[in-house]
Amino acid sequence: MPPIQIAIDGPAGAGKSTVAKALAERLNIMHLDTGAMYRAVTVKALDREIDLHDEEAFNFIDATDFYFQDGELILDGANIETKIRSPLTSQHVSLVASHKTVRDALVKRQQAIAEMHDVVMDGRDIGTVVLPDAPYKFFLTADPRTRAERRFKDMLKAGDTVNFEELVAAIKTRDDYDSNRMHNPLKKASDAIEIDTKDYSIAALVEKLYSMVKEG
Repeated sequence: MPPIQIAIDGPAGAGKSTVAKALAERLNIMHLDTGAMYRAVTVKALDREIDLHDEEAFNFIDATDFYFQDGELILDGANIETKIRSPLTSQHVSLVASHKTVRDALVKRQQAIAEMHDVVMDGRDIGTVVLPDAPYKFFLTADPRTRAERRFKDMLKAGDTVNFEELVAAIKTRDDYDSNRMHNPLKKASDAIEIDTKDYSIAALVEKLYSMVKEG
């Protein structure tokens, strides 16, 4: 039997990572947050103080070791979960993720993992590029203000100071950047099931996806 592949795509703040993680736990299979991988590369690039616009400066990726441990990202032996969620990383990750060199390197790693393990993988190009033949594809979305409200609550819990309207504007900007980038833009796969997450609690949405996967 080939490994189970479940692709979950969608814009920033749609809840895809939370849902993917919970669905993977429900199915007792691996969860791979590809967005965290791009954030990890961004963290390392910022630490190395390279020019983020210089695609050739990202040749360090092949020598970079990162993996998930208990749901948290380990980069070159150090837990960077807090750093990948920082406002600084969020500010620059779209630019880093737009580089073909970066995307090609990480997509290759993601595909290798999916060939070896049953996986729920979430991101922005999973159903279209990373796992185009996945039998289960979902596209989670919601309007920008709904997504901003979720991020706003999460950031307040974390003790971050944030202006709500600025957050809405940032999400709209991110949507535009991700949808119009040259390489592997955010878009719904033609065979993906689109779900507006505004209408569901996380638990209800996970149960819906779980039922659809189990029904085949």
